[in-house]
Amino acid sequence: MTQVKSKSITKITTNRIIGKVQGVKKGPTVVFFAGIHGNEKAGVTALQKVFKEFTTETINGTVYGILGNLKALEKNQRYLEEDLNRIWTNNQLRNIPHKANLNAEEKEQKELFALLHHIIENHSGPFYFIDFHTTSSKTLPFITINDAIINRKFSSQFPVPIVLGIEEYLNGPMLSYINALGYVSLGFESGQHEEQEAIVNCLSFIYLTMAFTKAIDSTKTKDYTKYYNQLKTASKKQDKVFEIVYLHTIKQEEDFKMKNGFKSFEDIKKNTVLATSNNKPVFSKYNAKIFMPLYQAKGKEGYFIIKSIAPFFLKLSTVLRRIKADNFLAMLPGIFWENENKNALIVNLKVTRFFAKSIFHLLGYRNQQADATHLKLYNRERVSKTEMYKDEKWY
Repeated sequence: MTQVKSKSITKITTNRIIGKVQGVKKGPTVVFFAGIHGNEKAGVTALQKVFKEFTTETINGTVYGILGNLKALEKNQRYLEEDLNRIWTNNQLRNIPHKANLNAEEKEQKELFALLHHIIENHSGPFYFIDFHTTSSKTLPFITINDAIINRKFSSQFPVPIVLGIEEYLNGPMLSYINALGYVSLGFESGQHEEQEAIVNCLSFIYLTMAFTKAIDSTKTKDYTKYYNQLKTASKKQDKVFEIVYLHTIKQEEDFKMKNGFKSFEDIKKNTVLATSNNKPVFSKYNAKIFMPLYQAKGKEGYFIIKSIAPFFLKLSTVLRRIKADNFLAMLPGIFWENENKNALIVNLKVTRFFAKSIFHLLGYRNQQADATHLKLYNRERVSKTEMYKDEKWY
């Protein structure tokens, strides 16, 4: 997949950058985003606090704090015209420079895109991109990542649950675009929208990120253990890796209402009534866990279903990806590379009947419908800038 890149820097709104500190010593470039959704402000508050404490003497490398949807933040709304975290597709990014009239979120995106590439072009790696969010339901703090080994390894240092495979169900998140450029990128959901603990969790995550990336010296941070224990306690020592197996997407004319009381990571049984759709009950098809049930007016994702992944399969997938076992897939009838870069497979839908979905997942491929007869399966491993991270302690 050819990634759209910036050719020039546009003028950046002054108040978009919460803070930037360039340390006197060399180190990573760490970029924190907050407020991509305008009603999710825990990350904003946390970043405002830490940038009052960071100094050039205490930071190694460079750290940024960046606001997402400025206009939506002013109005405390998820978005004004369309979800800013669902429009980071290549087609969208290619078309924006040629549009005469941009909607509110497209204006925000154009500026964020320019700033992102300005940072990449003017700083050295390794790069780390963190996006802060909160949820409308009660939840444990958790990490969401695109399924790449560099993301898994970096995320595994935090004592919170990790959820893989979000890219298979959501089209156009900002972090998926950044991850497709090859960089470590992860989302941290710190809690429910208005909870004070969501801010505390963000603060803890910021300081742990700075320690794990060596942007600060953790041996000189007396509260390091406190931050780690905060997240460990908040997540109820639940540090498993999960995979999304289902998403209820709300259709345009659908009257969807989630049943009250569900929390993310809550166990559910098959045939449990989860919601109503056009006044008809929606039943669970799984014995699993519910994830991010929707309790707000805006949003197209009604709820997700997740299941834990056994450690054996995580290790197996790492081995298979490192030896590029997916080369064997392309030798089979009905499966071929999209282009010579080999970061996406095109698979005839008739062929997929003979392959379990889990086989593609083991090899790092998440599907996207290409047309009526074919799937396009993307692989983050082949674009990951592993060389940039291979000497890092966490890798």
